[in-house]
Amino acid sequence: MSTTGYTRGLHELGDGCFGYLQPDGGWGWSNAGLIVGDGASLLVDTLFDLRLTADMLDSMSALTDAAPIGSLVNTHANGDHCYGNSEVAERWPSASIVASTAAADEMGDVPPAMLHALNEAPGDVGDLFRSFFGEFDFGGIELTLPTTTFDDQLVVDVGGRTVELIEVGPAHTEGDVIVHVPDCATVYTGDILFIGGTPIVWAGPLSNWVAACDRMLDMDVQTVVPGHGPITDSAGITAVREYLAFVDAEASGRHAAGIDAFDAARDIAALLGADARFSELGEYGRIAVNVDTVYRSLDAAHESPDVVEQFRRMASLEAH
Repeated sequence: MSTTGYTRGLHELGDGCFGYLQPDGGWGWSNAGLIVGDGASLLVDTLFDLRLTADMLDSMSALTDAAPIGSLVNTHANGDHCYGNSEVAERWPSASIVASTAAADEMGDVPPAMLHALNEAPGDVGDLFRSFFGEFDFGGIELTLPTTTFDDQLVVDVGGRTVELIEVGPAHTEGDVIVHVPDCATVYTGDILFIGGTPIVWAGPLSNWVAACDRMLDMDVQTVVPGHGPITDSAGITAVREYLAFVDAEASGRHAAGIDAFDAARDIAALLGADARFSELGEYGRIAVNVDTVYRSLDAAHESPDVVEQFRRMASLEAH
């Protein structure tokens, strides 16, 4: 495993693999990656707004001047991994933008203009969303969509290096992809891994996400770049797997007992807070979304609250 510290900016992982980290890894503060081959590079994800993405690309210029970005992979549809795509397209117009078919289909569901409007909204709604996303500038972002899509798996040549794109969703979102670089025993996970923060299961089922963790644990990897949080290794994968399996079991039991989903989330939040494995995780209010996803996975008739109510519930749990 790399001994890279958790500081903002570009970190060399060895063998032409790099991680771009954004502490503290909370809402919107995502990671990205760069894989450098002979005369070409592949970028894993962009960031939540144009300024952040431009700063990241500037920090990579010593590498990308000699090995221009020929491919950009969006690991999933959340804006903190794709809203900066236009910055890449502007600098490298011939670069392909690659995502799973499901991720590409989902990208338009939450356009930058929607988050801009929520951040600018008056009253309680605006206050709520600024508490999560107020540090980001969504104004003027025109989302640049993938030009290449795939299902299941795609192998990409990056300047003579083999890079494997592996679809593991639906899990965090509908179309999650991990990026495996066999020759440097490295995997970029997107939001299949949150290290130090609570995973949030927008799509599910949780069993798919557990299976994705198992798949990574079966790989010969030493360095793991998560979507949020510090660089890790197999121990980080195992920790996320344990959280998901715990929540799935606890929520399923409460669903069978006929307990309301939000009441179940409150119960499970207390259990998580008392468990040393999970008590230090940030963003613990995400349990409200995770339990609701379990309920929806078990019962197609279950009605999830709208996105504003989901964020209210998460904020409510973290206020107590």
